[in-house]
Amino acid sequence: MRNVILSEMKCNEESFYTKDSSLRCASFRMTAIFILFFLSNFLFSQKHFILIDSQTKKEFIKKDSLAAVKFLDSLSQNNYYFTQILNVEKQSNITKILFDKGKNYNEANVKLNDEIAKNLKSKTEFYTKNLDSLKKIINKKYIDQGFAFSRVKTKFLGIQNGIPKVEISVNSNEQRKISGFVVKGYEKVPKRFIKNLEKEYSGKIYDEKNLIAINQSLQNHAFVTLERPPQTLFTKDSTSIYLFLQKKKVNSFDGIVGFGNDKSKKFTFNGSLNLQFRNVFNGFESMGIFWQRNPDKGQTFDLQTDIPYLFKSNIGTNIRMNIFRQDSTYANVKMLPSLYYNISNRQKIGLRGTFETSTVLDSLYVQGKDYSKKGIGLFYDYTEPTEIELFLYKTRIRAEADLISTHYSKDDIKASQKRYFIFAERNFHLSGNHFVNLKGETALMSSQNEFTANELLRFGGWNSMRGFNENSLLADFYYFGNAEYRYLVSNQAFFDLFAQYGQLNNKSLSLKPKIYSFGIGFNFFLPIGLMSFQISNGSEFGNQIKFSDTKIHWGILTRF
Repeated sequence: MRNVILSEMKCNEESFYTKDSSLRCASFRMTAIFILFFLSNFLFSQKHFILIDSQTKKEFIKKDSLAAVKFLDSLSQNNYYFTQILNVEKQSNITKILFDKGKNYNEANVKLNDEIAKNLKSKTEFYTKNLDSLKKIINKKYIDQGFAFSRVKTKFLGIQNGIPKVEISVNSNEQRKISGFVVKGYEKVPKRFIKNLEKEYSGKIYDEKNLIAINQSLQNHAFVTLERPPQTLFTKDSTSIYLFLQKKKVNSFDGIVGFGNDKSKKFTFNGSLNLQFRNVFNGFESMGIFWQRNPDKGQTFDLQTDIPYLFKSNIGTNIRMNIFRQDSTYANVKMLPSLYYNISNRQKIGLRGTFETSTVLDSLYVQGKDYSKKGIGLFYDYTEPTEIELFLYKTRIRAEADLISTHYSKDDIKASQKRYFIFAERNFHLSGNHFVNLKGETALMSSQNEFTANELLRFGGWNSMRGFNENSLLADFYYFGNAEYRYLVSNQAFFDLFAQYGQLNNKSLSLKPKIYSFGIGFNFFLPIGLMSFQISNGSEFGNQIKFSDTKIHWGILTRF
């Protein structure tokens, strides 16, 4: 209407200039008058009902008598049981209805049938101070049992000792259970992945608890993420959960540069490179190449391939080859093929083989011997993803046990060995931006024969006992624990303070030192990835901390 008036004013201004414009304006006025006439007749020909609340004087406009009746009827459902119509006045096409809601009776004596009382584990008749709250509790109870379309109704039975008495009934409709999943967006996920979801959730009651569990399991998945929360399609015979998935960028490059002194107190550079290709072929597979050089001239090369769903089954395979060379002294080559079963998306259990050979390169190195090993073992792995992108994961547990037969070729001696390994890590949220990371690791080798230096367990460094050089600690048994306080500056950075305590046992050298380390670090996101900076120092109990033993590490983790 405002546009019509403005246009007419514009026409009046233009008519001062041309005859043609005045003719066009005259035609426009006729059109505008016709539109106004039509709208006014249409609006005033409609019957309207105006309901006026006598208490608040608030008006409610309804388009017809049916809508007006529904409005008055709804008042009783909101505990206004004594609503009265005080006056009805007709004015042309408008009917004004003056009503009085009366008192709101939210307290009531409630009557339930046996089925509802049993479901709520309550009496069939009782008193409540809040009828609305009771109805919500009953409704939620039925929804949690899969009755997604349940309706709670109240029926007024009269007044008992000045308090309304009502009967509550429930129209529960059909109980809903999850029947299957439909993937949208990233649809090339492994079929076994979807089958595992259906195996875990199909047939379960459709309720908030299971919907949250589905959402959480996928929101923190290693290879996919949810674009939006799961949606539900209800049909007469099915309840399908729609998953809107997106493929994650999970390929990564992890580079670390370290600075420190070697055994001769000479300042050296060291570091590692870790390149991981994941889910390239949409099978949740991974291929990794790892290289590391420590200050004591030791080098490690590791190649690993993991395929989680062989032949669309829950059986996966992992093949790992590890090569370690200690300068020109000796070299170890280890092959670890394994088969495992995916218990769930987070945990697996498997069987693996061990094939290892070691060759002494320096004839003057009398602490080592040539040997070959064959063995079989069991392992268990559990990984819980984290909701905080700065942390690698929330929980990680790894346990291994191997039975190995060793042959020392020069002496033609055979020996039976056992090897155990346990690792556990967990991030705990204290409050606000405060977190604590707890980590522990232990490993043990046992045999009736004495171990040679080139087959001992090696640990220490960036991802192990910090404050010591990479793989500089040799033992047949060790353990250490780590406590790290983390303060999140934002979702892009955090500071950390850590302390570690451990002990190792080296029977061949009759050493059982207790060791410790401490340090500070800073981690933050840059456009190129996650940047990490760390300063640490460590020593044996009883020895003084030396500034020259300080280790500095700088690293970058990039996902692509």
